[in-house]
Amino acid sequence: MTYKVAFVTGASSGIGEVTAKKLLQQGYIVYAAARRIERMEPMSRLGIHILSLDVTDETSRHAAITHIMTQSGRLDILVNNAGYGAYGALEDIPLEEARAQFDVNVFGAMRLIQLSLPHMRRQKSGTIINVSSIGGKIYTPLGGWYHGSKFALEALSDCLRLEVAPFGIHVVIIEPGGIKTEWADIAAAKLLKTSGHGPYAAQAHAMAQTITGTLSRRYQSAPELIANTIVKAVTTDQPKTRYVAGLGAKPLLLLRHLLSDRLFDRLIRLTAKKSRRL
Repeated sequence: MTYKVAFVTGASSGIGEVTAKKLLQQGYIVYAAARRIERMEPMSRLGIHILSLDVTDETSRHAAITHIMTQSGRLDILVNNAGYGAYGALEDIPLEEARAQFDVNVFGAMRLIQLSLPHMRRQKSGTIINVSSIGGKIYTPLGGWYHGSKFALEALSDCLRLEVAPFGIHVVIIEPGGIKTEWADIAAAKLLKTSGHGPYAAQAHAMAQTITGTLSRRYQSAPELIANTIVKAVTTDQPKTRYVAGLGAKPLLLLRHLLSDRLFDRLIRLTAKKSRRL
């Protein structure tokens, strides 16, 4: 058997869409999934199989994996890319919204892994790519639930890597920096809606400007950079456990490693002030 099968979630735009196309170019049979299936119609004309998927719904998750296995008989690559960031003060965000974020960013990804692993174990091979963020290693004000979900994804991926290594399965974490997608504008709008009034209003408006401001956009990379990193990880025999990609990502993580919590707090505050002036 010479073909390999890849499954990419969150594929209606951005990193997921570009990753699906690049894996197709590499010769993979590609299944691309998202809720906004109408946005993926052009991908189907390229030869990509498109699937409707709500990663928070068990019926939808199970149907997607069953369809892939029924149609292709194997699953070699799972790219957990679906995710979103709901910013707002911890005090302001309802627990229902917090749970929804964890359902997408953490539990949805982990359940797809659970459904995929029996097939990968039977094959004695496979690669699981979990798209995290440098936000899984650093923190920003009013981003607690988002960062919490990414921190959790990092820890679960580390544990999983040890568990499945004896079966010939690789687990890789991708940690992008800022990316040129619709994410920043959506996150800023959600932040202002949630905490733009009340005791956290000043912080919310400052953080919204930071997320969407000139400085942040200056350090945003194209989705192609992250997609190329994913392709690199899945096409090597011994992938790294983590890949950090994007403008400014590695220096920022280095600073987090070197600085104390208090000094890093100060750096984040200074960055926000500088962003507001630009």
